[in-house]
Amino acid sequence: MEIIPAIDLRDGRCVRLYQGDYDRQTIFDKEPAAVALKWCSQGAQWLHVIDLDGAAMGELKNIDVVEEIIKGEGLFVELGGGIRQEDVVERLLEKGVSRVILGTVAIENPDMVKRLCQRFGESIVVGLDAREGKIAIRGWRKDTAVDVLDLSREMVKAGARRLIYTDISRDGTLTEPNFEVIANLIGEVDVPIVAAGGISSLEHLQRLKEIGVEGAIIGRALYTGDVDLQEAIISFGG
Repeated sequence: MEIIPAIDLRDGRCVRLYQGDYDRQTIFDKEPAAVALKWCSQGAQWLHVIDLDGAAMGELKNIDVVEEIIKGEGLFVELGGGIRQEDVVERLLEKGVSRVILGTVAIENPDMVKRLCQRFGESIVVGLDAREGKIAIRGWRKDTAVDVLDLSREMVKAGARRLIYTDISRDGTLTEPNFEVIANLIGEVDVPIVAAGGISSLEHLQRLKEIGVEGAIIGRALYTGDVDLQEAIISFGG
């Protein structure tokens, strides 16, 4: 199971939100690239980067910081947040982003997601961001009536080869993942599932590994020290 540290960018800084609420923000570091190097030094191979400003505004706003992170040796970067145009996806992959995460466009422009999956294969990941089982878009500020399981099936049919599921109500809360929905997703589609939201202990990682997720994204728990990244990678990585 891949252990994936998360860096959320807002105004060029490394922050965490509580349940995706932009008004409930904690700033953890003013140098995100230094944080990326720290996670790399502790054994991380992948880094989950979200441009929160981009997610809310519909276009990337922290690309300079992302480029600085990419320059760090030894890390693969998956990037999401406001990526809603095909040419932007092309440029990001050219710049060295390993995987581009598409969320809002999975709802608003599924045909584009299909085209991008056909063109770029494994480099495209669909983000399933859900609140009480229903997908939320545009920086999690707009709720939809779309069921997360329904969207997972639709996106796999469109060609998605990997899905990231985030439970918004648990994100940044240090509670626990939504194991039930994660297990349902794994049983529903035949592509790898990466889980995020509420992971705050090694016990959570153990259970996720048993359920069968490909990867676990950890955010706040790394910054607060509830989870030691190096220990998590040694115990569950690979």
